[in-house]
Amino acid sequence: MKQEADTMQFDELLTEQRNHRSTHIDRESTLEMVATINREDHRVARAVQKELPQIAAAIDAAYPKFDQGGRLIYVGAGTSGRLGVMDATEIQPTYGLTAEQTFGLIAGGEPALTHTVKAAEDSIELAQEDLAAAQLTAQDIVVASAASGQTPYTLAALQYAQEKGALGIGFSCVEDSPLAQLANYPITPVVGPEVITGATLLKAGTAEKMVLNMLSTGIMVKSGKVYQNLMINVVPTNGKTFERAKKIIAEATQTSLLAAERALERANNHVPLAIVLIETKGTIAEAKALLAATNGHVSQAVKLNDKQH
Repeated sequence: MKQEADTMQFDELLTEQRNHRSTHIDRESTLEMVATINREDHRVARAVQKELPQIAAAIDAAYPKFDQGGRLIYVGAGTSGRLGVMDATEIQPTYGLTAEQTFGLIAGGEPALTHTVKAAEDSIELAQEDLAAAQLTAQDIVVASAASGQTPYTLAALQYAQEKGALGIGFSCVEDSPLAQLANYPITPVVGPEVITGATLLKAGTAEKMVLNMLSTGIMVKSGKVYQNLMINVVPTNGKTFERAKKIIAEATQTSLLAAERALERANNHVPLAIVLIETKGTIAEAKALLAATNGHVSQAVKLNDKQH
């Protein structure tokens, strides 16, 4: 596969430049050192803020695909890859997703989560093999992350994804990077040189975590995994999660825990169905029909019921 975007020289990358504001960090007191790091971290939020329109556009393009069965797949190498795997892993229990609906691919595979796998990030073939094994389709969303915007594994993965018609979202911290040029939706918070030269686990890593949080949260909210600001896809499997489910239902519907428990029992421990039951004051059959008509979106189901009555 030919990579179409031109790579930059390593020493030209902003992520590899020296930070003049931390030149003497090795001479600072511990308090001065952490204050220097904290001042630099303030720049991250401002850099991400400038990318909000692109982040929102990426969410709006991604959620219809996910809502219709597409998968949310993260791709990266090193720190960037680990953060992607972490986001995919964390949103599974948060929003009641399976490991088939969202997962992360990291150069070097599972061993790379805890160890450096030499040369893995430079392998174009490995990226092709990993995406081929995932049986990528045009319905999928691929979030490719690389602080430099030119990691060969990540670039090859994104290009392969686009050849399959998948939606490509690219995160990097370098403007006009090869990754940004390839992505359908480039997100490029320019955080500047790191406190420790080249240590992109710092500001670049923080920026990636913030962006991935926004992307996955936004896609889940738009896909109906949230009602108001509550996680409604919790699956009651034990006493603790059953109590949590009751509390969510009670807060969502402004009713008592006892009423929430009764609705949850009627709904066979299905939280969204229990909420629709209370909100619409209908039957199980009617609540199920409303959810089916709105692809499981509780907010839309409640609105549809209001229109019908």
